Amino acid sequence: MKLIIFDIDGTLVYSNKVDSQCFADTYEEVYGLPFPTIDWRQYPAVSDTTIFDAVIQQHFQRRPDRSEMEAFCEHFVAKIEEKRRDVPEEFKEVPGARQTIDHLREREDCMLGIATGGWERPARVKLQHVGISLDTIFFSGADGHWTRENIIESVVTPAKRAHGGIEKVIYIGDAIWDVTTTRNLGMDFVGVRREHDKEVLLSAGASHVIPNYEDFGIFWSAIEESQPPSN
Repeated sequence: MKLIIFDIDGTLVYSNKVDSQCFADTYEEVYGLPFPTIDWRQYPAVSDTTIFDAVIQQHFQRRPDRSEMEAFCEHFVAKIEEKRRDVPEEFKEVPGARQTIDHLREREDCMLGIATGGWERPARVKLQHVGISLDTIFFSGADGHWTRENIIESVVTPAKRAHGGIEKVIYIGDAIWDVTTTRNLGMDFVGVRREHDKEVLLSAGASHVIPNYEDFGIFWSAIEESQPPSN
């Protein structure tokens, strides 16, 4: 039995640039201050929770409480929904993603998870836009979590509790921090990158990188052969 866990942004949905700008625009509207940068590599742990926390500390020398974070998230979700209506073409499915998820659901040798550095509410908006349902999928987002390792473990633990026969866990992601996180966890990893830039993840230690899910045979071979990223 395999547990296959997907990231969302850049892995199932191409919405990173719009998403990032929505986050920054929401912050500027709510707080009236310029958002420092949408280069997420500059922030710890690269999740909505840690990014928001870091910027609040930078501007106000304090940490946000849960109610403040939830209020910001509500504005952020509204902004994403607005953009989804205005420029739906910016929220594209990674080719073959939905069909692959649907196919994997039907296999008796697979369980599915989604572990994202984004908060749950905006994640659901993006998945719904490309027709991916969370039914029968173990899900964890950044809500209440401070590390990406903890986000992934919050999928693995209940999945293993539900099915004791899981022998292989594979995380599928598109970013350098996905390589780092799975290396820290000693977890098998498959990268997803648009064509011609797979070296970004290969040079970071990924053993297998695919451009999309259009060829299920290539995807499944990568799953079967996957291993933790090298140092």
